[in-house]
Amino acid sequence: MLIQLLKSKLHMATITSTKLEYEGSIAVSPDLIAAAGFYIGEKVAVFNFDNGNRFETYIIKGEKGEIGFRGPAARLGKIGERVVILSYGIFSEEEAKRHSPKVVLLTKDNSIKIEESQL
Repeated sequence: MLIQLLKSKLHMATITSTKLEYEGSIAVSPDLIAAAGFYIGEKVAVFNFDNGNRFETYIIKGEKGEIGFRGPAARLGKIGERVVILSYGIFSEEEAKRHSPKVVLLTKDNSIKIEESQL
């Protein structure tokens, strides 16, 4: 059996830009992509703390410190709002027993506050 588990999480990221006229995605700072273990093009879920919106999209490389909503997602959040960005992986039962998700807690300016490898 395969099990879907949380793989990576950026917690309390701040939206820094929106661009409606774009094909669609979320732009993430390169250092945050690396810290969370995300991949360019990886499917992610985004949860907005301020308005409750939830959506799926994919990661693109942004500018340093950027969390940018692109395309239709630009209508789902405003600059300054806080979001969680999550990715999931599919694991065998044995892998699931050993798996620990990568969780990165952020400050209001999208600097890394704490990096954890567990819930």
